[in-house]
Parts: sequence; structure tokens; C-alpha cells
Amino acid sequence: MSPVDLGLPRVPGAAAPASVTLPADRPATGGLVDRYGRVATDLRVSLTDRCNLRCTYCMPADGLPSLAREKVMSRAEIARLVGVATRELGVQQVRFTGGEPLLRKDLVEIVADVAALEHRPEISLTTNAVGLESRARALREAGLDRVNVSLDTLDPDTFATLARRPFLERTLAGIDAAAREFDLVKINAVLVRGVNLDHAAELLAWCLERGFELRFIEQMPLDADHTWDRSAMVTAAEVRGLIGERFALAPDVEPRDGAPAERFEVRSRATGDRLGRVGIIASVTEPFCGDCRRTRLTAEGGVRDCLFAHTESDLLGPLRAGASDAVLADLWRTAMWGKGAGHGMDDPSFTQPDRTMSAIGG
Repeated sequence: MSPVDLGLPRVPGAAAPASVTLPADRPATGGLVDRYGRVATDLRVSLTDRCNLRCTYCMPADGLPSLAREKVMSRAEIARLVGVATRELGVQQVRFTGGEPLLRKDLVEIVADVAALEHRPEISLTTNAVGLESRARALREAGLDRVNVSLDTLDPDTFATLARRPFLERTLAGIDAAAREFDLVKINAVLVRGVNLDHAAELLAWCLERGFELRFIEQMPLDADHTWDRSAMVTAAEVRGLIGERFALAPDVEPRDGAPAERFEVRSRATGDRLGRVGIIASVTEPFCGDCRRTRLTAEGGVRDCLFAHTESDLLGPLRAGASDAVLADLWRTAMWGKGAGHGMDDPSFTQPDRTMSAIGG
């Protein structure tokens, strides 16, 4: 199928590579392997760099300049690249992120396109849920399997302080709609010292009562203001201590199996009854790089082999210039083969990526 068949523009003056020479030391395998034996089967796709919140640990108060529309992958381009990933490269899970993916007017159609692929992956969405109330059913009917919602507090004033927008009620309405449509809803929370640290146990109790799985995420050096301070961040050990004062925690019996979150069974201290699960993603203090199975596409169609990478490998340019699926797959394989052993945050030479979480996609 040609770019013309897909309605994709060619890049003026650009020629699609006829083939790609894979690194000589790369084993002959179709998957996204790297030099350390890891295989990426989980794809995160950023649909936009735009967001309707201005969370303090992600974006500046005035926001960031948005990408020009022509630089962002179209619906057809997303389906094409995800199809390459699932058919040629062994990807089994696809998560749509942003920015805020609900800002894509064609989100339902994008989900439907991916759900219709011959090698259908599990499809999930990470969102702040502002606007999800009116779209949850359509997304489920299109083929979305589950939803992850960012929610750092249940207090309206604290929410407004962190998100710089008074949208807590709209987020909660979106969560309620997701709970009606999906069997599994996960809640993601970032704790910020001096702001919502003392809300951790209350937020966990709220999630357990509703059957949601809460995941606390260590604040990462991906903020636009570059004010992240490792010595000030709330660590996974501190989170376990905080929620352990109210609940009894035990390691989850199910294997982690490459998931970013270390999960714990949560039990009542009074009765010992099992209440549910909680997860902690300790990217900074307890990194899980050795079992990372993720590959990422930015909204501009760039492959990132790590959330903290300083480089990207362009797929959108070759696609628009007429590259075949085989060439796109080999470009992707080459990009992932060069993945480092870890993000290197413990190295004194570590520097924060120039791009923010909103620009990369989570």
C-alpha cells in the first residue's frame, strides 16, 4: 500500500529508504530486542502534546508551545505504525497517552482502527478524565479495553493547586463514567511534598472502596521548569510507610512480569480482610530498567527507547516519503537495539531530557 492509498502526503524532496541495514551484532529475530536481551512488547503512543491541565510536576503555568498540526501523526499514520508494531514487531499492548489524548477529536476512530487490526493488541488509555464522561461508552464500543486516570487528590483546593485548574469534579465524573463502562480502572497519583503527601492513605481508601487499583508514581525529572530535586521527591519507601500506617501490605502473589508497578495486596489491619491491590512505580529510587518492555512513539512519530532518552528515531518522515512496512519495521528495530542498560539517574553525569512528559508521552 502506498502513501497515496492512505491519503498520506509525501515529504517534498525526501526519498524513502529502499532498505535498512540492521546492526551486524543484532540477532536474527523479528521482535524489538536490545543488546541486553530485553524484548519490547508494550507500545506507548502519544496522540498529542496538548493538555488542558497544567500540573506543576509536568508543565509550566502558562503551558508550552503546541506542535503544528502537520507535524503530528494523523489517524491513518497512527494506524499504519501501530499495525507495523503488532504485525511485524510482536507488540501486544498499546497505550494511548499525551499530553491529554481526549483532546484528539478522532480518538474514538483511532481506537477503532487499532482494534480492527488483524493482530489486535490490548488497548488502554492514560487520561486526566476531563471530558471522559461523554466519551467513555463510545471508547469502550470502539474497542478500548481499560483506562488509567491521573488523580493526585480528592480535595478540590489541592487539585487546583497541583493541576492549576479547578477541574476535580469533571475528573471524578469521568472516572465514574469509566467505572460504568470498563471492568478495570487504574488511578495514577503523584505525591508532592508539602502539597498532597498527607492525602495518600485517604486516596487509597477511596480507590479500594470503588474497586480501583491505585498506583503511586515517583515524581520524575520530566518537568518543563526543570525544578525536579531528587532530595525533595517522595520516594517509594516513604509511600509504603505512609499507607502502611493505615493498611497492612504484602507482596502481590501474581508475578510482576515486566510491569512498571510493584504491586501489593492491601489488607485491613483490624480484620485481616483483603481489600484490593496497590501499586508503586519507583522509576527513580528502585528502577526496573532490567526488565523494561516498553517502546514509545511521540506525537511526531519518533521512536524513543527510554522515557529519559535524549534522542529519537524518526519514523514519520520515512513513512510520509513512501517507506514500506518492512523498512519502517527495520528502522524501529535499529532504534530499539541501541537502548541503554538503564536510565542512569544514579550517575552523576545524568542530565534531564529537554523534552517534558507532555511532549514525550507517558
